[in-house]
Amino acid sequence: METRRILSSLCYFSIFFAGFLFPLVVYLASNDHVTKQHAKAALLSHLIPLILIPLFVMSIFYDFSRMADSIPIFTVITSIIMGLVSLAVVIWNIVKGVKALRAE
Repeated sequence: METRRILSSLCYFSIFFAGFLFPLVVYLASNDHVTKQHAKAALLSHLIPLILIPLFVMSIFYDFSRMADSIPIFTVITSIIMGLVSLAVVIWNIVKGVKALRAE
């Protein structure tokens, strides 16, 4: 197998072991245009769940500052959305990693 395909697929699969660090290192260190494109796409996809963290923190403070004896519904909804987005990102990275590994 080519190094290009392996590095490209590892950028996507790194969501399981190195987060956004591995695609960033590959993007900065690689001279190959195709590998850089895959590293950039993987890096952006790994950052999507991190973008939602401030929304989650704000929902916690918002709900608990108004909480009397009720269910913190905004926090629950935000948690569900974060879980679904994270699951979608993981599935997308697996699919893209397999496609990068099988590319010709």
